[in-house]
Amino acid sequence: MVTVLLTNVVRPIELHVKRARQSLGRKARPDEMKASALERRVVERLLQSIAEEDVEIVVVIVDKRVILHPPKDPEDIYRQAAARAVAHCVERWPRIELLLDKRYTKSALRHELERVIREGFAGLPQEVVLIQQEDSRNRRELQAADHVAWAIFQKYEAEDDRLYSIIQDRIVVEEVVRRHLW
Repeated sequence: MVTVLLTNVVRPIELHVKRARQSLGRKARPDEMKASALERRVVERLLQSIAEEDVEIVVVIVDKRVILHPPKDPEDIYRQAAARAVAHCVERWPRIELLLDKRYTKSALRHELERVIREGFAGLPQEVVLIQQEDSRNRRELQAADHVAWAIFQKYEAEDDRLYSIIQDRIVVEEVVRRHLW
């Protein structure tokens, strides 16, 4: 699953994560706020704060059960999902500064991800798509996106849509890939 949280102004999102972290006091992990490691009420409050902002959410979910012949490199599934999500974004917003969680430590893998993403929207008219990959421990907006992704994940994997219902009005694209990509 790839989740994109889009906004014109990042600062309010950063402040919501900062406040949520401060509310935890000493219970907060020193490096990063992950939704999977927090109490549900903390995640709910943060999601409610995010949903009140001027944000849009694009999500692409790959149903791995339908993949009959998986690619040799399992990361190709993630790369294709990321490319589809970014293509949806470019269709709606021609100028994008994309901040990705730095998933790979090797620069060759980071470049491959960017190459696949760029190929995914190559045929679309766009003005500018800037791509950065940074460690989510250092970027609050990536931590906010993690919480949104967790809410969506709970809907599909745990069949629990309580967190999802908080943000569902902000979702503009929710694509579930249930067909063979390879």
